[in-house]
Amino acid sequence: MSGNPYDSSHGFVIPPMPPGPPPGPPLAAPDGLRALAVALLNLSGLGLGYALIRRWVAAAVCWAVTIVWLFVVLPADADGVSSTTLGLFIAFLVLAAVHGAVAGLRRPLVWPGRTPVALVLGVALLAVPAGGAVLYDDARDEAVERMLLDRLAEADRLVTAASKEGWSGAESDYREALTVYRDLSTDHGGSRAAQRVPERMKTYYTTVGAAYEDGDYCHAIEPLKYLRDVPDRMPDEDLGSLVTWPDDRLATSLYECGSGKLKGGEADWTTPFGQLLSTFPESEQAAKVEPAVGSAVESASKGLRGDEPCTAMENLRALSGRISELSDNSSTTEDALTKQASRAEGRADSGAYACGVQQYEDGDFADAQTTMNQFVAANKNHKNSDRARKIAIAAEVAQTVPAAGKRLPTTASGGSITVTVKNDSPDDIRVLYTGPVTGSLTLKGCGDCTAYPFSSTIAPYFEPCSDSGKNYPQKTISLPPGTTYFVHKPLDSLSSPASDTAKLEPGYIYTECAYTTESLGTGL
Repeated sequence: MSGNPYDSSHGFVIPPMPPGPPPGPPLAAPDGLRALAVALLNLSGLGLGYALIRRWVAAAVCWAVTIVWLFVVLPADADGVSSTTLGLFIAFLVLAAVHGAVAGLRRPLVWPGRTPVALVLGVALLAVPAGGAVLYDDARDEAVERMLLDRLAEADRLVTAASKEGWSGAESDYREALTVYRDLSTDHGGSRAAQRVPERMKTYYTTVGAAYEDGDYCHAIEPLKYLRDVPDRMPDEDLGSLVTWPDDRLATSLYECGSGKLKGGEADWTTPFGQLLSTFPESEQAAKVEPAVGSAVESASKGLRGDEPCTAMENLRALSGRISELSDNSSTTEDALTKQASRAEGRADSGAYACGVQQYEDGDFADAQTTMNQFVAANKNHKNSDRARKIAIAAEVAQTVPAAGKRLPTTASGGSITVTVKNDSPDDIRVLYTGPVTGSLTLKGCGDCTAYPFSSTIAPYFEPCSDSGKNYPQKTISLPPGTTYFVHKPLDSLSSPASDTAKLEPGYIYTECAYTTESLGTGL
C-alpha cells in the first residue's frame, strides 16, 4: 500500500530520510555599494567583510594571514620589512578585497542593516592599516636610532681601548672609530647619534693627544700630526675649534722633542726641528730653534777643556754637520743656522789641538799626527800652530821609534852641536827628528849614488857618505845635547822608513847619513 512504511509484500520497514542542511540566506538583489563595503572592510586586513556576509572560512584565512604578518614584522627592527614580504601582503589584501566584493555583491549583510553604514565603517577601518603603517615606521625609526646609538657606543669603546695602548698599536682603532663618527654625521645627520658626534670628537681629540698632556712630547708628535688631518675626513660643523686644536700642541711637541734629543746627544734631533721649521716656520716655537742650537754648540765646546777633548771635537764636528743639514731645509732661519754650523766647525778645528795632545800622550801617534796636521791646515795663524807642527813631526817619528814619543815636543830650536845630514841614496828623502828640538828637512836624491848591496852594509868598516868623489846632497842643523831620534823617508817610494837614534854630546861634529840597501838604512 502506497505511503505505508511497512511493506507486507517484502516484509521490512523503509526508514525516513534525515533532514538536510539549513537553507543559506536568501540571495539579495545585486548591490554595488554593498560589494564595495565588503571590499573596503577586507582591505583593513581584519576579514570583517567576509564576517558580515558570513563567509567564515574566508574570514579565518584573513585572520590567519594577518596574524602571520604581524608575527613577521613585529617587533620593528632597523632593517624594516622586505619589499617582497610587503608586496605579498598587499597582494593578499587586494585579492581579499576583490573576492569579498564579488561575494558581497548578492549576499546580504548580517550587520549593519544598511549598506551605507557598512561603507562608512569600511572607510573608517582603513585607518587600521594606515595607522599601523605609521606606528610601524615610528617603531622602525626608533630601532634605527637605537642601532645608530649602539654604533656610537662601539666607536666610544674603541677609543677607550685604544687609549691604553701606544700609538702604533692604537692607530687602527682610532681610525676605525673616526670612520664610524664620520658615517653617523654624514649619512645619518638628523639622528640622535649624529647630534652627539661633536661632543664625542672633543673626547676623541683629547684622547688621541693625551701624550702631549703627559709631557711625552716625542710620542705626541705622530698622534698630533694625525689629528691635523682629521678635518679632511670630518664635517667642519662637528669639529668647530678642534680644527686648529693640534697646531700649537704639535709645534710645542716638535720643539720640546728636538730640544730634548739635542741636549741628550741623540743624533736624530734634526728630524723634529726640521719638521717644526717646515710646518710652522713663523711660530714662536720655530724661533727658539736657533738659540737652542747655539746653546748646544756652547755646551759641546766646554768639553774641549775637559778630560775628553777628542770626544768633544768629534761631537762638535757632528753637530756642525747636522746644523748644516737642518739649515738646508729651512728658509726662515737658514742664515742663522749656517752661522751656528760654522761656529761649531770653528770650535772643532780649534779643539783639534787639545785632542792631538791627548792622542799623543796616550800613544795614539798616527791619530795625533792626523789631528795636528788638520789643526795646522785649518788654523795657520793660531797661537798653537807652531807647536802643533812639532807635535805632528814627533808623532810621525814615534810611529817608527816609539821611544821618541815619551815626551811632548816643545817649540825650542837650535843648539850648540852641529849635525850634517847627507843623502847617499838615489831617492829624494824627508828627514824628521825629535828630541830636545823637533824639526824636519828634505834632501834631493844623490845622482851618483846607488843602493848598497845588503852584504856590504854588515861589513865591519862600512861607511856610507864617505866617497870624496861624490857630491852628496846635504844640510846642516844645530841641535842641543841629548838624545835625538831620526827617521828618513823616501818621498816617492813605498819603502819602509829607516831610523837612527843619536846621543849628541858637546865637542863633537856629527854626520847623519841616509843610504839605500834592500830597504832604506841610516848611519852616523
